[in-house]
Amino acid sequence: MREIERDLLRLVAELPLADRIELARLSPWSERAVYQRLGGLERAGLVESLAHASESIRPTRRFLLNEAGIKRVALSSGCSPGEILGQLPVSQPWRRTLLGRLDSVAVIYRLGCAVAELGQPPRLRWYRSQPADAALGLGDGRTLAVVRWGRTADRTAFGVRLSRLREGPSYSGALVLAPDEVRLKHARRLLRQAPFICFFALERDAAWANSEPRIWREPNAGVRLSLTEALSYVRPNGRWAVEPSLRGTQSPDPLDIRRDAPAPDWLLPARLKPALKRTLDLVGDWPWIRADHLAPLLGVARRRVSKLTAELERLDLLTAPRIDGKRRLVVSDRGLALLARRDRASVGAARKRWSASLIDPEGPLEWRNLRGRRTRQLLRNLTHTEAAHGFLAALAHQGHANGWRFTQLDPPQRASRYFRFEDRLHSIQPDAFGVLRHEGREQPFFLEWERRAIRPSTMAAKLAPYMRYYSSKRPLEDHGAIPLVLVAFEDALAADHFLRVTREQQDIAGVSLPLLITHRDAMTESGPLGPVWRSADCSRLSSWP
Repeated sequence: MREIERDLLRLVAELPLADRIELARLSPWSERAVYQRLGGLERAGLVESLAHASESIRPTRRFLLNEAGIKRVALSSGCSPGEILGQLPVSQPWRRTLLGRLDSVAVIYRLGCAVAELGQPPRLRWYRSQPADAALGLGDGRTLAVVRWGRTADRTAFGVRLSRLREGPSYSGALVLAPDEVRLKHARRLLRQAPFICFFALERDAAWANSEPRIWREPNAGVRLSLTEALSYVRPNGRWAVEPSLRGTQSPDPLDIRRDAPAPDWLLPARLKPALKRTLDLVGDWPWIRADHLAPLLGVARRRVSKLTAELERLDLLTAPRIDGKRRLVVSDRGLALLARRDRASVGAARKRWSASLIDPEGPLEWRNLRGRRTRQLLRNLTHTEAAHGFLAALAHQGHANGWRFTQLDPPQRASRYFRFEDRLHSIQPDAFGVLRHEGREQPFFLEWERRAIRPSTMAAKLAPYMRYYSSKRPLEDHGAIPLVLVAFEDALAADHFLRVTREQQDIAGVSLPLLITHRDAMTESGPLGPVWRSADCSRLSSWP
């Protein structure tokens, strides 16, 4: 075996699940050399590969050492296979961990490739239980923690991770990836007092960018930096976390990549195509959604939705019970575990909140018999849940026809905003938050589908949190633009009363709300983007955005 092949085997051991391009950029060899030698190692039965793709990463093949490859690395290193299994991320427990996080693993490898453009290829170390997902060691001794905020991870759990990061080893700096602008700004606030400099970017930007695009932000400054500029501010030297070796390590099981073979849970992130992953994410965001409401949110035809959901049902990732004669889609316990492991969230906590399994398997499907407290609440108020789904589906369908598209759409658990007002913590709890984009212009909005606020006192109570929120600077700080507040009622009379109460409360508080009001009958003919909205300042019907 040639030296390049021995070194390449060692590199695959250190960087499991990297593809050919990533291995080439994180090594001193050319892409052509890596392509040729890696193909030879696979034919020799020393490495194995699997296909992978996500919304952020194009289809590619990712490589792993098998048991024969581990023995060959041990032989060339002058140690036993057991020592290699303990020292490098090649054992079966490591394989399951990294495959469960495969989408984020791919993004972090792409980030490592961007760092490699600045000079000597960095060393990359993966973590199982540290607050950082990985760490990059630069050639000059500097260390960078890489932290990803997963789509389904809640604020509290991620805040705990960032607190541990601040109190742990003193890295030279940190690169933090967030799924959207709102959570990116929240992470910036949490790390303002970090003992090392931190830079923040959207995950979708980091997945494709090299070292030149200005996608990185500091905790306090609003100026965007390229990776080249950002790393010029990182202090010299630094330490990185070292995890203890795994005990009782075992050699990895052979990969069974046949499509018709049963897929273990840890292999599902590689088995699922991007469209299936996006479908699972959307159903996870909006439990009990109907297929005809899901289709516009996915931007596909109803027939395509049927194929996608059927495949997810076959894999036991979705269930579709009939309620009131209509199929309602909800993520299964297996699907919840897949999403939680991907985003480093607690599987047990996810099931306590969102499980749709029955407490009594022999009992009926009703809200009292559900294990998940949040799915129980949504099913109990199914009329309201379905109305919110229908509004968003109609908005997506009509927006697509008019050149608008969703760049962000958050369910209630992610749409809430917490803020301080008069030295007390307050919050708004809308039914959804979204951002529509058209030709470079973005319009954020909160949605309130209202059924309970029918008296002046309850209407005033509904308005009070928004009055506090919009009297502060937080709306602009959170979103970069002032979000609209869309309030939809079941009937016209309640909408008229709410309009009057809004005027009264604005006069009392001296706060002007960017609030628009409509009702179901008005939207039936013109849709949510039609001239069906009224504001407290103008009773004439108008459209938005």
